[in-house]
Amino acid sequence: MIRIGIDAMGGDFAPNVVVKGAVMALKAVGNDSRIVLFGDESKIREQLAKEGCDADNFDIVHTSEVLAMGDHPVRAFQQKRDSSIVVGFKHLVEGKIDGFASAGSTGAMMVGAMQLVKVIEGVIRPTIAAEIGGKLLLDVGLNVDCKPDVLEQYALIGSVYAESVLGVASPRVALLNIGAEPSKGNLQAKAVYELLQEGGELGRYNFVGNVEASHIFDPESADVIVCDGFVGNTVLKLIEGFYAMSVEAGVMTPSLEGLNYENAGGTPILGINAPVIIGHGKSTAQAVKNMILTTIRTIDNGVVDRLKKVFG
Repeated sequence: MIRIGIDAMGGDFAPNVVVKGAVMALKAVGNDSRIVLFGDESKIREQLAKEGCDADNFDIVHTSEVLAMGDHPVRAFQQKRDSSIVVGFKHLVEGKIDGFASAGSTGAMMVGAMQLVKVIEGVIRPTIAAEIGGKLLLDVGLNVDCKPDVLEQYALIGSVYAESVLGVASPRVALLNIGAEPSKGNLQAKAVYELLQEGGELGRYNFVGNVEASHIFDPESADVIVCDGFVGNTVLKLIEGFYAMSVEAGVMTPSLEGLNYENAGGTPILGINAPVIIGHGKSTAQAVKNMILTTIRTIDNGVVDRLKKVFG
């Protein structure tokens, strides 16, 4: 049975919204999965009662502390050992759960991922990948300065994830650049292009060249788009703002709905030794539900084992 750990106290509207999202996810997870909620047991049970849901549908691990968004991530891990995030990571490392997700402090999630779960041997730096309109963009904020060899690894990591979780056969990998020509970009972009071209020729992934930002949503352009965390996070925030503006204006199409962060629910940290998903701080119940489903897909498709095999 798959056991999915969820930080019930993480996010701007926790625990109510998180618990509601977990209840919504129950219908989709199936009998072969079990959701484990970490947090204040009395508050969790109170919200479950409001949702008309039997608490026996979940495993609840009581914790007495919460890591606040303003807490220093490293110090908080040391000082708040009975917080929902810290206890959740301990369960993950001990094998008591198969994956862990939270819409709480991103900094704390990264501390847990790097210091407790640790990086897969052979991976230079892990990455955060965002699913946008059926495509995968990485990195979207973890590493704002990336050397060419790190970005080359992102192409391989993203290709493995897109193939195993998104179901894309031989994913097309592209480098986000200011032009499609191989000669475009700064010195870093040119160096990365050469590495990606070499990796493509060696069959490590299906490299298709550069792609401009205006072509990110073109279904014919690429399936995996590689960039450093500074650029990726800027693109991600721009997309979030554009989507919010579209909703406010009452303009919505299927393609625009594909930009809604709630559909993916969370972004996986790829390149570490266990499935960890980071949700948006303002996650709604729908987003939490999909964050849980993303965690299950990552576990079900053996992404971590596939990456270990690739880099082993």
